[in-house]
Amino acid sequence: MVFKWIILLMLLVTGVSVNGQTATSSEGNITLELITKGLRSPWGFAFLPSGEILITERGGKLRRVDSNGALRTVRGIPRVYVKGQGGLMDILVPRDFSKTRHIFLSLVVRQKGGAGTAIARGTLSTDGSRLTNVNVIFEMTPGSSGGRHFGSRIVEAQDGTLFVTVGERGDSYSAQDLTRHNGSIVRITKDGHVPQDNPFVGAINAQNEIWSYGHRNPQGAALDLRGQLWAVEHGAKGGDEINQIKKGANFGWPVIAYGRHYSGQKIGKGTSKPGLQQPEYYWDPSIAPSGMIVYSGGLWPKWAGNIFVGSLKFDYISRLSGSPLREDERLKSIETKRVRDIREAPDGSIWFLSEDRGALYRMTPEN
Repeated sequence: MVFKWIILLMLLVTGVSVNGQTATSSEGNITLELITKGLRSPWGFAFLPSGEILITERGGKLRRVDSNGALRTVRGIPRVYVKGQGGLMDILVPRDFSKTRHIFLSLVVRQKGGAGTAIARGTLSTDGSRLTNVNVIFEMTPGSSGGRHFGSRIVEAQDGTLFVTVGERGDSYSAQDLTRHNGSIVRITKDGHVPQDNPFVGAINAQNEIWSYGHRNPQGAALDLRGQLWAVEHGAKGGDEINQIKKGANFGWPVIAYGRHYSGQKIGKGTSKPGLQQPEYYWDPSIAPSGMIVYSGGLWPKWAGNIFVGSLKFDYISRLSGSPLREDERLKSIETKRVRDIREAPDGSIWFLSEDRGALYRMTPEN
């Protein structure tokens, strides 16, 4: 299957890439190949077993890069409420896609009192041209207006359940309110049901989908090589965080934070408080992180287990490693402008979306 995917990928890249640009890294020069361009506010992407790629555009379109490199529009997308930072956001092709042809989308829906994050599941047609049987399987509790902090990354756990990051919707203290989904990471089944081993199942005044809480706006999430969930989230003025996610844990926002409000005022009680989790790493000043992978080491063995995070603010890809976690280098080129999403392909190459350039790139070692 991987060999078939690589052959189709080679055909795809041959069809649409320009001459690869070169950038430097600690492991030697890397080549950055353009896969496709002409995207409008791209937000997330995923690989199909065929070697084709699905890409979301925040304005509400799902695009498919076919095996000839052509950019197609996938029809049948559910109604999306586009507001501020929200719209059509992440996409997940689950491990059982070849059997079910299901895909999962995170999107913003209109709600009483505002708008919120939701998850829809649909079936991709055999020719990849449309979605059918589309249903919303999860929708966050309503009550927040405004157009910011939707979160929206989707990660498939090792047991097949889904983790979904949900921002606090600009309502800071709602992240400490277990009766609402704001500022949480939720865990659901692929049918949208609540797994019975979730930490707050049966608790009074708590949403059963919640796995962890006290988050501000997590826009990146990934499993490490042991299957442990990690997430990266936006702080305010300083204090963007990488967190190792623990079942039932409170990650502190807005009681503790490594940053300040944009006004310069202090946030909460300081940087620590008993019972609240500390980040594994934080940035100050903020880099506006979005998208995240924990790398397998496929093409760069020395980077196995390293974390890669895209920066929307400073236009680079951050590589982090070690214990305690540290930022080892910043991969930067003209292609890495507002990196919105980053993924590892089946062949070990690293792909990323540049929001401002409206383009998808593939990163490989220079030959």
